[in-house]
Amino acid sequence: MFSTSSDILNLVLAICVLALSFFLCWAIYYFIVSIQKFYRITRRVEKITQDVEETVTNLKGKLTGGASSVLMFTEFAKHAMDFIKERRASRAEKKETRRAGKKK
Repeated sequence: MFSTSSDILNLVLAICVLALSFFLCWAIYYFIVSIQKFYRITRRVEKITQDVEETVTNLKGKLTGGASSVLMFTEFAKHAMDFIKERRASRAEKKETRRAGKKK
C-alpha cells in the first residue's frame, strides 16, 4: 500500500488540505451568517429610527396645530368678552337714558 515515506507524506498532506478546506468553508459560512444578522439588525435599527422620526414629526405638527388652535381660541374668547362688555355698556347706557327720561 505505502511503498515509500513520500506516499505517507502525500496522504497526510491530502488529509491536512481536506481538513483545512473543511474548516475554511465552515468559517466562511459563519462569517456570512454573521454578516446577514448584522444586516438584519441594521435594517431594524433604521426602521425604528424612521418610525421615531415620523412620530416626532407628527407630534411636532400636532403641537404646532394645537398651539395655533389655542391661540385662535384665545383670540376668539377675547373678542367675545369685548363684545359682551360693549353690549352690557350699551344696555347700561340705554337704561340710564330711560331713567333720565322718566324722571323729567
